[in-house]
Amino acid sequence: MTTRHDSGHVDDFPRANLPPLDQWPVMHLSGPYATPSRLNAAVQLLDATIDAGAGDRVALVTPAGGGGWQETTYRELAAQVDALAHVLVSDMGLVPGNRVLLRGFNGRWLAAAWLATLKAGMVAVTTMPLLRATELRVIIGKAACNGALCDSRLAAELVTAAEGTPVASALRTWGGDGGDRLDLALARHTGPFPACDTASDDVALIAFTSGTTGVPKGCMHFHRDVMAMCTGFARQVLGIGEADRCIGTPPLAFTFGLGGLLCFPMAVGASTVLLERATPESLLDTISATGATISFTAPTFYRQMALLIQQQPGRFYTGSLRASVSAGEALPDATRTLWREATGIEMLDGIGATELIHIFIAAAGADVRRGAIGKAVPGYEVAVLDEALRPVSPGAVGRLAVRGPTGCRYLSDDRQRAYVQGGWNLTGDAVTMDADGYVWFKARTDDLIISAGYNIGAPEVEAAVLQHDAVLECAVVGVPDEDRGQAVKAFIVLKPGVTGGAELARAIQDHVKASIAPYKYPRHVEFVASLPKTDTGKLQRFRLKEAP
Repeated sequence: MTTRHDSGHVDDFPRANLPPLDQWPVMHLSGPYATPSRLNAAVQLLDATIDAGAGDRVALVTPAGGGGWQETTYRELAAQVDALAHVLVSDMGLVPGNRVLLRGFNGRWLAAAWLATLKAGMVAVTTMPLLRATELRVIIGKAACNGALCDSRLAAELVTAAEGTPVASALRTWGGDGGDRLDLALARHTGPFPACDTASDDVALIAFTSGTTGVPKGCMHFHRDVMAMCTGFARQVLGIGEADRCIGTPPLAFTFGLGGLLCFPMAVGASTVLLERATPESLLDTISATGATISFTAPTFYRQMALLIQQQPGRFYTGSLRASVSAGEALPDATRTLWREATGIEMLDGIGATELIHIFIAAAGADVRRGAIGKAVPGYEVAVLDEALRPVSPGAVGRLAVRGPTGCRYLSDDRQRAYVQGGWNLTGDAVTMDADGYVWFKARTDDLIISAGYNIGAPEVEAAVLQHDAVLECAVVGVPDEDRGQAVKAFIVLKPGVTGGAELARAIQDHVKASIAPYKYPRHVEFVASLPKTDTGKLQRFRLKEAP
């Protein structure tokens, strides 16, 4: 039975909209994951870090005018966070437990807004910059948002989405030249802000899934969950320390980015480079310019960066990097090898889920086993189960199940019953596990292609296609086939200067037949200019399945 602590929230919407306790997963909250009954994650990440002596250390590195870089210390960031918290309470009239929609590019303002929201005891609902009014309105309605802090450059869509909702009259923006802009409001609040006395199991954020399956879900995470991801993957696998400087591409609205680019470094007094936008080329340039030590991005980005390094020898310096974290999509072995050859760095692969806030399976350094994602992050328990929730034998394909210090709690969503069964979080991944506990990813369970009785994992075929010299990107799906039930189809983006055609398609098919079991080869090949992806860089295979 889970014991709930007295809430620090005035607005009880967050607790009232959690799933019933009997639908929660089993939680492992002992040892390093034990938390006090009262906990405010913003206080732990910022104020406690300053108290530990990091006040004058650089917290954030952001682009400045003229191509330079602006460094913000922990003490400077704390002053901005306190002023923003005062604005939320004194100027906007919000109370603990209210939901605050945050909309902006990765940068100092968005980081401060997220921390201020938590410090004031409110719930952060951070949204992807590319979302449009229709999508934002769904989020505003589902989370019953009470207010919003937004980059002025992104305000138009939010204003449209907020019409007729409480957000319309409680919206403040940063940037621009409006008379009510936040920098003017902050100047009126110079004193410290007394942090809300939140319970460790008060909701701190609602993270909406990135929509790889079409319909986003709101994942409710507690203050203790924020700190658990820092205790787990960041410290025990990545080994982050105060000398590190993080960099990457995932938005802070994506929990992969929230952890890697904000919470992980702040928990240990390290620094982070926040970029509004990045291309593979600009990310490589920025790594060199800022001395970044840990990178976070998706496999596609690593592949493109590795190719640039090989194509332009001596142009990009990556010597400061000590670790490269890949998540969000399956990491093809060809990409891992390409990155290692280009940089000398062994990729740290990981699998996580918005539902569990961050990575729960990974391996680093000597623990890396070729082809495997890794093993359970300390504190997590991983199993491979059949449809009846019984363990399958080592090496057999089954459903990935996990439980640990974090877990799925959907916001008012019937899909909770499907994700959490028998106390396990069922992530929707089809995997195998060996006797040593190493996990091999096969496919998303809804991306498993069953053709003529064979189970074929789309990522395995994609990895084989990517090994062909002409291929830049690839996505594989199953399409209806009268004889086989489903047939494998590959959507391929070619490298610049390469022209597609029947002869190249046959060459790629032959290459796949020679690389993996021939029955897995793509019987259909379509050359395309680009692949559909979410804001976070995740491939949206369902859109390819819907294509005529």
